[in-house]
Amino acid sequence: MDVDLIFKIAAVGIIVAVLNLLLSRSGRDEQALMITIAGLVCVLVIIVQEISSLFELIKSLFGF
Repeated sequence: MDVDLIFKIAAVGIIVAVLNLLLSRSGRDEQALMITIAGLVCVLVIIVQEISSLFELIKSLFGF
């Protein structure tokens, strides 16, 4: 298993958490929500790319 994937997701999570905390405390709750949604989308894109590469590997393994 590739540990870099876990570190990428953790880094995005930490950055989003810090930005969310800073924006929430400054009274910008709407922007904090948008940062959270953007972080979620980034992580989902990373996961979808990894799943796609997994399916390509399985496809090449079985010769489809």
